[in-house]
Amino acid sequence: MKINNIELFAGAGGLVDGLEQSGNIQLLSAVEWLKPQVRTLVNRLENKYNIQDAKEIVLNFDIQRTEELINGWSNDEEFGSSPGLAKIVGNKEVHMISGGPPCQAYSLAGRVRDNNGMKDDYRNFLFESYIKVVEYFQPKIILFENVEGILSAIPTGEKITSLIKQGFNNIGYEIIDDLRKNALFDMSDFGVPQKRKRVIIIGVRRDNQSTDYQEILKQIYSLIHNLSTHQQTKTVRDAISDLPPLYPVENPTRTKAYTNDSSINGHSSRFHNERDKEIFKMLAKDLEEGTNKYTSTNALKELYFEVTGKKSNVHKYFVLRWDEPSNTIPAHLKKDGLRHIHPDPSQSRSITVREAARLQTFDDDFMFNESQMNNFEMIGNAVPPLFAKKIGEIIPSILKLIKDMEKA
Repeated sequence: MKINNIELFAGAGGLVDGLEQSGNIQLLSAVEWLKPQVRTLVNRLENKYNIQDAKEIVLNFDIQRTEELINGWSNDEEFGSSPGLAKIVGNKEVHMISGGPPCQAYSLAGRVRDNNGMKDDYRNFLFESYIKVVEYFQPKIILFENVEGILSAIPTGEKITSLIKQGFNNIGYEIIDDLRKNALFDMSDFGVPQKRKRVIIIGVRRDNQSTDYQEILKQIYSLIHNLSTHQQTKTVRDAISDLPPLYPVENPTRTKAYTNDSSINGHSSRFHNERDKEIFKMLAKDLEEGTNKYTSTNALKELYFEVTGKKSNVHKYFVLRWDEPSNTIPAHLKKDGLRHIHPDPSQSRSITVREAARLQTFDDDFMFNESQMNNFEMIGNAVPPLFAKKIGEIIPSILKLIKDMEKA
């Protein structure tokens, strides 16, 4: 029997895709408010998984309008019409609700860039809408993914994780007490060629007063930790070295700055000015030749000041290392690629959409057909499908564990 799931904040579908690949999960519906992400997810579900009603079950809507999301809306100027989640789900039991609110308000990088530490960002409280949907459908488990920064975010004087725990506790769900100890994972430990720390919050519906749900959660997290590969870490070389090189052209224009003649979806370089190309080449050569003049944070900050006259809280340049996992692939890639420079000096560029997708473990048949900016954003915000697949593979064991311990 497949496990029925509703996905909230679905994005382009990294989590959905991995859960589908596991073969254990039946997607009842997914909710996402950004149209490029919706189009990308629908395309994937139709063409990869032959889900013919993808346009009906992927809801383009604002989750903050929770009552309408559940009961339906009509003739909305931005979101059209839909019967809503309750009618789409019908009389099917919802076993799981997955997804994670947009992470920018919790991200450490975002808080560094924002003058007010993102305390005024409405995205801090989207979890409240998530809780309302969970309360309505009463799944046995929830799977809530977010950035490491959620563990330290304090937008209103109280830790956001305390508010999340309290909110789920109020509707009858248990979350593990020590999230930092149990729920923080580095994706590179699970075969993802990228250093990417993420918090995976599991919630379990309390159905038995005499059951120790904290013990259940400890055992669930033990199952997840046991998924780590214990094999050689996957590297940038493993992920992208077989893709065709893209070299700078003479007399570049905004539309033709590199040999972007690859037929591989998303494998074309963005435009870079001559100054940046020279810096990329110099920094990649510095690594390749072992000079290592620019490997410290201070040296990179100084270089940025030298070439731009601007000071930065974070170093702006980073060259990927061939034989290490990539640094984190962020949504910020949509703005520039300065922290994701290709390690081949002769290419003098930042990584492409397809290279970013590879480092996130998206398959090459996962199509990114929106603008380059939108593609980078949705890839950077995604859960790596490989990690999601591994979680999907143990969801039946998690549900069995809960059932057995509630009976004991």
